[in-house]
Amino acid sequence: MRIGELARRTATAVDTIRYYERVGLLPAPARTSSNYRSYSAAEVERLKFIRRCRDLDIPVADIHDLLRFCGSPRQHCRDVDALLERHIRQIESRIDELNVLARELRQLRAVCRDPGTATGCRTLQSLRQARPDPRRRGLARKARSAQT
Repeated sequence: MRIGELARRTATAVDTIRYYERVGLLPAPARTSSNYRSYSAAEVERLKFIRRCRDLDIPVADIHDLLRFCGSPRQHCRDVDALLERHIRQIESRIDELNVLARELRQLRAVCRDPGTATGCRTLQSLRQARPDPRRRGLARKARSAQT
């Protein structure tokens, strides 16, 4: 099957499939005589596995490890469990950080008692007066990038 069919069967963008090939999650596909990529049922299943991992926000490097485990059926699964436990701790840490941000945003929103024009907006004034917290630098960006 061609890349478009693989994309359709797995609900994956063609560019994402190419990316997974570039980073080694998918093997380089066979080519037809007219140089089209050609995929088998095995690649469909592998891509579904990769997609499920990404849905769980598992990083590409960890997906590489999980795929290696899939290829080594006699290997003990405690390493898989350890990988997932590490991922769970990272997610819990991000949740804690995001909860702190949510509290700060609620406090900021509470500054505005009488909505009016932007000229007299207390929320905007508070944002102008606040000093950036270097510990927070990129926190929201990290949370957003983890979602992609």
